[in-house]
Amino acid sequence: MTDTGEIIRRAGYAADSRRSRGRLIAEAEADNRSPFQRDRDRIIHSSAFRRLKHKTQVFVFHEGDYFRTRLTHSIEVAQIARTIARSLGGNEDLAEALALAHDLGHTPFGHAGEDALSAALGEIGGFDHNVQTLRILTRLERRYAAFDGLNLTWETLEGIVKHNGPIEAPGPAIAAYDAQHPLWLDSHAGLEAQIAALSDDIAYNSHDIDDGLRAGLFALEDVASLPMLGDLLAKIDRDWPTLERQRRIYELVRELIGVLVRDLTQETRRRLDALAPATADDIRAAPGPVASFSPEIWNLLEALRAFLKAHMYRHTQVNRMTSKARRIVTDLFDLFVQEPGSLPADWRAHAEGMDSPRRMRVVGDYIAGMTDRYAMLEHQRLFDLYSPSL
Repeated sequence: MTDTGEIIRRAGYAADSRRSRGRLIAEAEADNRSPFQRDRDRIIHSSAFRRLKHKTQVFVFHEGDYFRTRLTHSIEVAQIARTIARSLGGNEDLAEALALAHDLGHTPFGHAGEDALSAALGEIGGFDHNVQTLRILTRLERRYAAFDGLNLTWETLEGIVKHNGPIEAPGPAIAAYDAQHPLWLDSHAGLEAQIAALSDDIAYNSHDIDDGLRAGLFALEDVASLPMLGDLLAKIDRDWPTLERQRRIYELVRELIGVLVRDLTQETRRRLDALAPATADDIRAAPGPVASFSPEIWNLLEALRAFLKAHMYRHTQVNRMTSKARRIVTDLFDLFVQEPGSLPADWRAHAEGMDSPRRMRVVGDYIAGMTDRYAMLEHQRLFDLYSPSL
């Protein structure tokens, strides 16, 4: 067999690209890359992935160059997911592909944009960024001569759709794809998808502390009141009593990521030992998730989420930008639905002549693909009488 570049040091329950359930459209395999490596590469080269550079994590792009974007966040999640997958004998390439793709469906302005777009599309089923990720990967990316989307493997698409667990009532987009390429919606995803989902929790919870402190939304003394984080700060101060503030922050984030990664690895290994799965499908068939944090760390994460919600996500500075973001998205949606002639030519060709529900979905796809910067410029061009129209 041709060498695919994979290092075969995996457990029997790891996803094996040599036994992949394949792609919706059959393709000849590459000589020098495994199917999961090709999935990863297609994701990286996609237009949707590039646009993550100017999509909000918490702060809008113009608020500072040091804050995280969806792109930097996705890279950080991928690094964590690869590390954990390797240590547990999973497939690193699949975990990386899933981590890199997990945020492709996000709108401009983060959850504020998603809330506004979901409200605008309420009469035709709303908007969900996880569903939009599937639409991007299977329909909206138009790069290849032979198919729409990226034609990724079954394992990657299954992991994207089910990374939060089985889906009991799939919406139209998931149901339509599942009818062509069944994704076993009533089961859990494989180990790599579960790892990628929890790596997302590790990345955004720890790095939002970094960004919140950098923005001055809260102080280190506030963070020290949280369970375990106070102990980590005390340890840093004992080891490095003269360390300047910014390095204290970096050390805190580094230590926190280490705690979360170790706990996830240990708890998941404990569950794997108890389940003793022989194949990836044994993990899918398990009665509950196999990848997990310990109860103690789940409690820490709940406290951390509550802290960040109160001190960061609902901070006045963030709320004001959130309010602007919702208005921008709502204004653009209403205008494009009522006046599809204002859309760019390629999108106008899809929207004009359609019935109202399908036109609304096209407009939703167009807005969801915008970066923060482009949405702001479009709004200025269309609503400011003194702004150039092009």
